[in-house]
Amino acid sequence: MTDPKPRNWVTLLLCSLCLTALSLNLNGDEMHTTDPLFHSADGGRYIGLTNADDSVEAFLGVPFAAPPVGQLRWVPPQAPQRASGVKNAQAFAPVCMQTPRIVNWYKGVAASFGAPEGTIVSPQFNEDCLYLNIWKPANTGTTPLPVLVYVHGGNNVAGWAYEPNYHGENLARRGLVVVTIAYRLGIFGFFSHPELEHANFGLLDQIAALQWVRDNAAALGGDPGNVTLMGESAGARNVEYLLASLLAAGLFQRIIHQSNGWALQLPPHRKADIGKGRSLSAQLGQEKPLTIGQLRALPALDILTAKDKVYAGHKFNPVVEGHSLTRPLGEAVREGDFPVVDLLIGSNAAEHLMNLDQGATVSDWVDREIADPAIRQRIAALDLQDDSLHDLDRLITARQYLCPSLQLAAAVQQRGGRVWFYQFNKVREGELAGAMGAYHGAELPYIFDTHDNWLPTDDKDRQLTGVMMRYWRNFARSGDPNAKDLPSWPPYASSGKTFQLLDTDIGQSKNTSLPLCDALML
Repeated sequence: MTDPKPRNWVTLLLCSLCLTALSLNLNGDEMHTTDPLFHSADGGRYIGLTNADDSVEAFLGVPFAAPPVGQLRWVPPQAPQRASGVKNAQAFAPVCMQTPRIVNWYKGVAASFGAPEGTIVSPQFNEDCLYLNIWKPANTGTTPLPVLVYVHGGNNVAGWAYEPNYHGENLARRGLVVVTIAYRLGIFGFFSHPELEHANFGLLDQIAALQWVRDNAAALGGDPGNVTLMGESAGARNVEYLLASLLAAGLFQRIIHQSNGWALQLPPHRKADIGKGRSLSAQLGQEKPLTIGQLRALPALDILTAKDKVYAGHKFNPVVEGHSLTRPLGEAVREGDFPVVDLLIGSNAAEHLMNLDQGATVSDWVDREIADPAIRQRIAALDLQDDSLHDLDRLITARQYLCPSLQLAAAVQQRGGRVWFYQFNKVREGELAGAMGAYHGAELPYIFDTHDNWLPTDDKDRQLTGVMMRYWRNFARSGDPNAKDLPSWPPYASSGKTFQLLDTDIGQSKNTSLPLCDALML
């Protein structure tokens, strides 16, 4: 099972919401300098920005860990060196190491749609990337504000904390302290090797960022005891692992989980991953495998280039290594071995549609993906048209997103947490957008109010944006998305028969995918 991967330029353009949208505006949305100062818990001082109407302050590129370079490569995050004097926090930091392939794709996309040259610019890639970004109301008042920490998606190999759809200014306007965090990716973030005690460095980075938030929330006007952890796609997958990690206990009280869930079905592959680490050492050493010390001495780009052969098709997920994770995620969730949290969870109506090749069939997918004869037989008994891409998408969306999300919802509720379940169905106007449906990541600009200027956005989209932002804000405040002047959102029912439909019309709707979950035994 994988995060969706766009297959053509049209798809790639629309998928910018979920993975790696790029923009010329890398330093905030119409921000200007009025010298706001932030004093961190370790004694550092940072000068930030305010927005055009002086309502929101931003502190960008604030370090939460030491640069994981040289001898700190493949080491758990270390405390950052305290900055002397006043440090500039007015620009985003470099992006964690990844290939430039997506940036190059976007340049082609922009050109094909007639965008002016220079519309797409590449951020700087660097191992020195463990920084976070903060947006907060300029006037926080005397009551501590809820804190929302966002973990970006990208299949744990791509993406970054300040993609344009993740800018937190408009959410902060609504009374939240918004923090977006970076974490090591791919071979640098999720690497097992026989000489290494640890493996889940990207997950440990996220824990370190949450610890930083706990220690600094009050200085930002936030409440360290009211932290909501939000993730989409692979970010939501990581949130699941953080829920099960003893090291993250107490660092957040609520979870917003968007478009994931299949991590519950993933077995840990620590032994297999160690074998791949050994193979990488042998490949780079040519005549003699390199030690971990020698691997740390190599340029990051050499590592990034060499891993393609050894790790072809590999999924960079956290593994059980006895430190950040002590048991398989699915086992921990099934047995309720995690803290009590409130949960807002859901997925989109057509998560995988944009990735399907013309001519793909239900039967071909079943032959490739489903080994159990009993499950195959149940799927065959469903009312699915073999050559319907929409039916194939419904099946994949159910397996990878909806059904496991229902499992997580039921487990959190049984553990004692409040749960609110949604499905995002909004399709934008126009033939191009209509062909993609409510695709993977389509909900993000509604939550952050960061609609790309190339997407058709009308009054209905704006109205839905206002409602969703308030739902998410209310949940972060109290664990309940409801308010008197919003469409009522009933709590999740254990039957899973209904969910809150987020579309032009908002309200409870029947879950028509339950037969798919039953057939898939999910």
